[in-house]
Amino acid sequence: MTSSTDRSAPLVVRTPHELRRALADAGRTALVPTMGALHGGHQSLMRIARERADTVVVSIFVNPLQFGPNEDFDRYPRDLEGDTARCAQEGVDVVFAPETETMYPAGRPMVTIEAGEMGERLEGTSRPGHFTGVLTVVGKLFHLVRPDLAVFGEKDAQQIALIRRMVADLDFPVEIVGAPILRDPDGLASSSRNVYLSAAERTAALALSRSLEAARSAAGRGAAAARTAAAAVLEEAAGGEPPVEPDYLALIDPSTFAEVADDHRGDAVLALAARVGTTRLIDNTSIRF
Repeated sequence: MTSSTDRSAPLVVRTPHELRRALADAGRTALVPTMGALHGGHQSLMRIARERADTVVVSIFVNPLQFGPNEDFDRYPRDLEGDTARCAQEGVDVVFAPETETMYPAGRPMVTIEAGEMGERLEGTSRPGHFTGVLTVVGKLFHLVRPDLAVFGEKDAQQIALIRRMVADLDFPVEIVGAPILRDPDGLASSSRNVYLSAAERTAALALSRSLEAARSAAGRGAAAARTAAAAVLEEAAGGEPPVEPDYLALIDPSTFAEVADDHRGDAVLALAARVGTTRLIDNTSIRF
């Protein structure tokens, strides 16, 4: 299919039948699942996929199952033309952009993939049912594309951990590849939702990355010190204008997403979520104690 030096437009397909035809002679295939509104972070995933596969598929689907009743499904940015242009820049071969009716022809599915206890923590507490929606659509995409590997960003740390768990527990024949968080020059993690931020809100949102940096700087004094240092930065930002409203800040075991003890030794992830204005942002960093 397309080589990494060919920047012609990818083939855009809308249905499973068109997808099967497009992938008839695909060779080693990589999938990059997205909800569109693509940015540099997504493109970094595509580059990893391009290096490892003969054929790269990017799915663009705003999945209603992973949005709660008061979340931003209707206003989530959609720009298929712009997204396709970004895919072309990275040598993507196929863009799979189905309609909701194509993915869920009978409406909301009766049978879903439940995230279990691990999916009820952190993001799962703040967004009940979110990870069931994520795992269900990712499972469907794995069946439709049948990739050899799939690339996910590590900014959504709990998501990629659950997808790895799903693949292991349900024997999906796909390798899960994590891509490092891409940050803008000011330190803000790349996100499709960053477009919602005003200039003042974006400046306030930098407290998230400062909180993570404070934790890394304090890590030599142990887990409790790292947690305290991160919390202090968010507490100060909560009193700012505009305020940063923390949802959670947790130092967790990356394999279970359970909170680690103050005397923890080994790997941990500091994960946080906060709302700035009407925009909810997440970020994380890995720390070894």
